[in-house]
Amino acid sequence: VQLQASGGGLVQPGGSLRLSCAASGFTFDNYAIGWFRQAPGKEREGVSCITPSDGKTYYADSVKGRFIISSDNAKITVYLQMNSLKPEDTAVYYCAADSTLVRSSWSNPSAYDHWGQGTQVTVSS
Repeated sequence: VQLQASGGGLVQPGGSLRLSCAASGFTFDNYAIGWFRQAPGKEREGVSCITPSDGKTYYADSVKGRFIISSDNAKITVYLQMNSLKPEDTAVYYCAADSTLVRSSWSNPSAYDHWGQGTQVTVSS
């Protein structure tokens, strides 16, 4: 199981970015894919999660209405469209996968077995 996150960069406040998480070595059947972020000096926090098999999505309150998670099951890729970005969204963003996730634990990093490398998102003018 491998995950490759990409799409980070520098963007001005109010701007948009789309992150991608490309998976290999498994299919999305029975997996949950989560996005997390970690800012300097802070704990890793759950941003969003999707179960591609049924399309259910979950969001942290801080990003609801601004971020959209989606999946392309044929490409085995999950996307995080980030709109109306704020400086407080600045962090390293990670994607993670798990096949036994309890949905109520979607935002708990310890609930995921597989992690990709991070991609830096910086929101600054």
